Amino acid sequence: DLGLETVGLEPGSWLEVDDTLRVRGFDWLYAVGDVNKRALLTHQGKYQARAAGDVIAARASGASVDDSPWGTHVATADHDAVPQVTFTSPEVASVGLTAEQATQKGLHTRVVDYELGWLAGATVHGDDYRGTARMVVDVDREVIVGFTLVGDDMGELLHAATIAIVGEVPIARLWHAVPAYPTLSEIWLRLLEGYGRP
Repeated sequence: DLGLETVGLEPGSWLEVDDTLRVRGFDWLYAVGDVNKRALLTHQGKYQARAAGDVIAARASGASVDDSPWGTHVATADHDAVPQVTFTSPEVASVGLTAEQATQKGLHTRVVDYELGWLAGATVHGDDYRGTARMVVDVDREVIVGFTLVGDDMGELLHAATIAIVGEVPIARLWHAVPAYPTLSEIWLRLLEGYGRP
């Protein structure tokens, strides 16, 4: 019990925050991590804490606050670029939007799927390596908005997809990110081939 009722907040409820992690209606109160229900993952809580620390320091010193999307003082990734890994066998790793979520947001998308076992790099992991990858592309902007991998050690490949989504790297530019051979990273080339050149 934190005594939140003493400042007008309802105990036991989530704290609604803006993108600078400031609790709505309380200019002096910030909330990071699970308490704000934005992204219930340890790494997202740490990300939020960095943004909140930066904005608190900026406001305390009278510096300007960059609260534009992807700005210095916001936690923009909480909305559409949350990486997550379910550590099962096989692992399930995803970042960004599912095809359904993208459609609900009004995006015109195309989905490309590929079997990881077809990669030359899969043989390094075993003769019977199995898994799948899915890339969701916003075809109007030609950028990836979602990425899902299922297979052993797929959490290790997820950060490249996170960078592509957060950076809104155009599909045309991703063709120049050459994966080493033979590795599971070749999934990028195979998915791009499946999508085709812009």
